Amino acid sequence: MKRALVTGGGAGIGAAIAVGLHEAGYFVGILDRDGYAANTVAAKLENAIAIKADISVPDQISTVFKDFGGLDVLINNAGIVRFGPLLEIALEDVQSVIDVNLRGSFLVAQSAAQAMQGSGGGVIVNMTSINAVHPAPEVGFYAATKAALTSLTSLMAIEWGPLGIRVNAIAPGFIDAGMSAPVFSNPEVRAKRSAGVPVRSLGTAFDVVNAVLYLVSDQARYVNGHQLVVDGGVINSVLAHLPRN
Repeated sequence: MKRALVTGGGAGIGAAIAVGLHEAGYFVGILDRDGYAANTVAAKLENAIAIKADISVPDQISTVFKDFGGLDVLINNAGIVRFGPLLEIALEDVQSVIDVNLRGSFLVAQSAAQAMQGSGGGVIVNMTSINAVHPAPEVGFYAATKAALTSLTSLMAIEWGPLGIRVNAIAPGFIDAGMSAPVFSNPEVRAKRSAGVPVRSLGTAFDVVNAVLYLVSDQARYVNGHQLVVDGGVINSVLAHLPRN
């Protein structure tokens, strides 16, 4: 049985990905800094284990990979956001976002690649965001860290491809799950955002899950260093919202 590790797997999109991989036949490690949340998801699955760890703490990452054993797939999903205008953002918020979204994500991917290198390769999927392509105002350093992770994805693909490790990214758009769910609970916001998407609807966690299942499958064996945007066409629709005259 192939083994997958999902960071930030205790809730939202991460939990949906964990379930999707389990249904696809994987043994799934569900890593989350909220141990109770990870246990709640793992308890519903036959072949899964909950792992309490904070990816912003390097020593905890090392322990995870020592204890987990072999690894075929990493879904690098854990992330945080601290909203606010750049003129007012606190240094501690900048650092916390960098520590999780960039440094932590890199260290997890590095550890995964080291594990995969000795066992014939594997697949890594980094979770970025459409903010990595077109940043929204007042998302603080979230957009910057996701853009950096997009760049790292390309570099990982170049350096680790010869080792049999494929690395890609998924950039979700307006997904009604996880960190965005509270925003879309407002009916007015939900209606406006849905109307601004070319397909006229928000995405779901399962739209992201389907993208993950494709990228980790043999059907994507020749896809490496790519960022798959799952957004209903939002980032390509800027001109549609601007007057011609």
